[in-house]
Amino acid sequence: MAELNYHHLRYFQAVAHEGNLTRAAERLNVSQSAVSLQIRNLEENLGQALFERRGRALHLTEAGRIALDHADAIFASGRELVATLRQSGRQRKAIRVGALATLSRNFQLTFLRPVLGRPDVEVILRSGSAAELYNALTALHLDVVLTNQPPPADALTGFVVRRLDEEPVSLIGAPRLCRDDLTVRDHLSGSPLILPTLGTGVRMDFDALVERLDVRPQIAAEVDDMAMMRLLAREGVGLAVLPPVVVRDELAAGTLLETAALPNLTEAFYGVTIKRRFSNPLLADLLP
Repeated sequence: MAELNYHHLRYFQAVAHEGNLTRAAERLNVSQSAVSLQIRNLEENLGQALFERRGRALHLTEAGRIALDHADAIFASGRELVATLRQSGRQRKAIRVGALATLSRNFQLTFLRPVLGRPDVEVILRSGSAAELYNALTALHLDVVLTNQPPPADALTGFVVRRLDEEPVSLIGAPRLCRDDLTVRDHLSGSPLILPTLGTGVRMDFDALVERLDVRPQIAAEVDDMAMMRLLAREGVGLAVLPPVVVRDELAAGTLLETAALPNLTEAFYGVTIKRRFSNPLLADLLP
């Protein structure tokens, strides 16, 4: 392969950010045909198509997105060199992580710990709904999605689901609500409870448990956000049905207590990626 021509790369970067040949040509103050020629030359040099046309718009291919990441990094380094006349450190590599908005922050922190604080890594963390995150993953705007509810199997999307962790679920509450002399059945029938919303995996398992025990729970709140469940538990609203990892700091400080483990209830955490020809090498440090 011929040596990379950075002039071609500059033209490519302009088109990639503009999404349009005409606007890129105006920005570069050259003809549209000159821009097209430079892009073709770069694609031939790299041996990869960098754009695909959809209607009048140009969209990056997977190879194009990777090329743009490198182009942005290269020209950022060039600007830094001109400004400082010296290299002030290695260029950071980016890892783009999406996390379900309701997911445990403690789990997210544990997952990211292998790359946090590394001088060569920039962590870009985005939260949102499952639909938003999977759309971003499919569009290659994210490298991995963290969730406690894996996507449905779909041969067309090519999602790859890895189980990262599985945590037991317990009844957790303010000290005044926690009694050592009560059984799990007594707690479930006599204490106000903060539950996950209907349709979640933990809630379905919980409903099956109370049916087996033949008890009618006193529901104080139904919440789809683990962070909010933690706050309600701290306020003494009721006993929360949560994995202890969610309230690890409160348990250590004694502001919350784990009063009973719920039999056969667990919360699974998953990392979802998509089949790609060029996966982010940093994923090897994060995924099993």
